[in-house]
Amino acid sequence: MEPVLIVLVVLVVVAFIALIKTIQVIPQASAAIVERFGRYTRTLNAGLNIVVPFIDRVRNRIDLREQVVPFPPQPVITQDNLVVNIDTVIYYQVTDPRAATYEVASYIQAIEQLTVTTLRNIIGSMDLESTLTSREVINAGLRGVLDEATGKWGIRVNRVELKAIEPPTSIQDSMEKQMRADRDKRAAILTAEGQRQAQILKAEGEKQAEVLKAEGEAQAAVLRADGEAAAIRTVFEAIHDGDADQKLLAYQYLQTLPELAKGDSNKLWIIPSEVGDALKGLGGAFTGLTGNGGVNGGAVAAPSAAAPAATQVPLDPAAGPRPLDTDTKGAARPRVDPAREYRKIDPE
Repeated sequence: MEPVLIVLVVLVVVAFIALIKTIQVIPQASAAIVERFGRYTRTLNAGLNIVVPFIDRVRNRIDLREQVVPFPPQPVITQDNLVVNIDTVIYYQVTDPRAATYEVASYIQAIEQLTVTTLRNIIGSMDLESTLTSREVINAGLRGVLDEATGKWGIRVNRVELKAIEPPTSIQDSMEKQMRADRDKRAAILTAEGQRQAQILKAEGEKQAEVLKAEGEAQAAVLRADGEAAAIRTVFEAIHDGDADQKLLAYQYLQTLPELAKGDSNKLWIIPSEVGDALKGLGGAFTGLTGNGGVNGGAVAAPSAAAPAATQVPLDPAAGPRPLDTDTKGAARPRVDPAREYRKIDPE
């Protein structure tokens, strides 16, 4: 009984192991390579799969999701013989599990070495300044070479990124000084532009202010001229409507005479000849008044035969008639024309 029991137990264990090896569950976004007697048979996709136990063997499981692999910094020499350290990151995805398994021994290591060599070839044809400012060009060049080389491995390179480009320490100091100088230059340019714009705006404002001021003064001058013209027109019409005679004009001349003598620097002033003519008319008016009884009620003596009659022109209408001028012997002499007498007067 005991040997039979042992055989049954062994058969049960073997059957259980065979059942376990027969059923293969592949997770999502994964694949498995099946070999039969060491030869590739098929690729297992996600889900429940049945294989022949002890005949079929699952070699490895491959993740079909996009992978991110950072590579350590690699020293690269530029065209101007400067050594820079470049960190790279590769985004790849397995598209053919069979090719990724059988076409290359280790596709991760192969991608890393291909990235380093391609990066050195690209950077070697560029100077330091182009290397620092042309990351997109370097990324595109790397991706093109890697896509072409890894396509037969069943690998698709989606992106290649440069994490950092570190030039030598001495070059970094020089670059910092250059960048600081460039910033100072840009700041000075911006400050100058701001001051220039401010001066332009200020000049424009002053120009507009002067233009408005000139326009205002012009309008004010026009209004003043219109007002003076209206005033002159009104006075002229009033004079003509009132029928002014010579006596009124002479009186206006007398009122204007004190205005001519105003001022501390006036030593000599000239009287227009029209003033003398006006005074003649005014003197004739007062003479007519004295001939009809006189201003003070007295009569005027008749002129002597020896001396011709002189026209009496009072300097002040309220002071009455002025006596005739006489010479040293007491004889009357002709009086000087008041118009000529008033033509040149020294206030002192």
